[in-house]
Amino acid sequence: MVDQSRDDDSPDSSDERSSDVRLRMRATPGRKVVMRPGEGRPSDVDPSPASPAAQPPAADAARPPGVEPVAPPRPVRLTQAGAGGPERSPHAAGVPEGGPYQPPDPIVEPPPTPVRVPPRSARSAGASRRRNPEGADAAQRKRQGSGASQFTSDHMLLPKASAPQAGWRKLVFQLSGGYVNVGLSAAEARERELIAKLKTPVQGCRRLAVISRKGGVGKTTTTLMLGHMFASHRGDRVIALDGNPDAGSLGYRVRRETTNDIMTLLSSHDSVHRYADIRAFTNQASSRLEVVAASDDPKITELLVESDYRRVVELLEVHYNLVCMDTGTGVLESATRGILALADQVVVVMGPSLDSGRTASSTLDWLEQNGHEELVRNSVAVINSVQRDDLVDLDRVERHFGARCRRVVRVPWDPQLAAGAETDLDELQPATRRAYLELAAAVGEGLSEGP
Repeated sequence: MVDQSRDDDSPDSSDERSSDVRLRMRATPGRKVVMRPGEGRPSDVDPSPASPAAQPPAADAARPPGVEPVAPPRPVRLTQAGAGGPERSPHAAGVPEGGPYQPPDPIVEPPPTPVRVPPRSARSAGASRRRNPEGADAAQRKRQGSGASQFTSDHMLLPKASAPQAGWRKLVFQLSGGYVNVGLSAAEARERELIAKLKTPVQGCRRLAVISRKGGVGKTTTTLMLGHMFASHRGDRVIALDGNPDAGSLGYRVRRETTNDIMTLLSSHDSVHRYADIRAFTNQASSRLEVVAASDDPKITELLVESDYRRVVELLEVHYNLVCMDTGTGVLESATRGILALADQVVVVMGPSLDSGRTASSTLDWLEQNGHEELVRNSVAVINSVQRDDLVDLDRVERHFGARCRRVVRVPWDPQLAAGAETDLDELQPATRRAYLELAAAVGEGLSEGP
């Protein structure tokens, strides 16, 4: 029989080993196969100078036949941080592989972001919230007006249109039983806006002085009508004081309830402690306005000095929120100087004549020259008893005082006021009542400022 086994040194065996080497060369990229002289099988060791070892690794020597070697890791390529260009290799500068390592360019770190430290109040609030979260939330709700305080008519009820009070709008509203409401007219809307201004709330007491250096221009009438307007629309207490030392007539413009006057009030100053006590010295009109009358004897009234009026006003401001003070014609009198020293706001009254306007302007000059510049800037000028056939250019007069005062109001002539008797607001002509409403609103705008 012929032996079918093959020897390892046979040519066929050598061919098989050569093909195995070629397969391994294709399966292992990056490895160099060198044929040693005089040997028939290749060596997996690269004897080049760049190779660190001339002998195969121990792992390859111990590898069983038929197992493919693991490819060596590729060299790590270093890039310059933030450069955005192509990758840089440590061998890119001509350094042979395996040569000395070239370090990359230094990386410039961006500056650190500053840490914002909250203020002490915020840190303490945060610490307090961590210690007592329920209490902190309750305090925040209280500051924001949450809770039961939000259940108000303005906040929770649906808005509804106001019912018209005059004209065909009121007639349509009444005939439809309230189902048809076309809203307020422009005049009614303006009137409600003026009422809101004169109802400006105040803290404590405000003192209003009505002044004029010329008699017969309607100074007492202006004081009375302002008091009626404030008392009928405001919810606080309003009183008018007759500070005219020359037989003032303010007490006769309302229904007399008592014969007491400013002199008896001064004599009983120490016994007045409550509102019920001071009510015995005042006369009250239908508008709720109260009046302290002057004495009928001008000789007694002339004896009153600045300190006396100061005592009366200090007593009144304990029980009333608004004090309207009527003054005399002489600003140099002691009584008038005392009232001006106590006033928070002044109303300058003049007639529609040339000499009356000149006198009113000189009054403002005197106030500015005697330390009352703030009173002049916040003052309201009244051109009283205006008629259509006046010869004076009232537009120029109004521009003159408009540059010096905060507001200027024209009041038309009214027969009810010309009579000098007791007069209610309902008895005035519509134009006159509207003018006094505008005057009260102009004064009310200045009530928000502190005394």
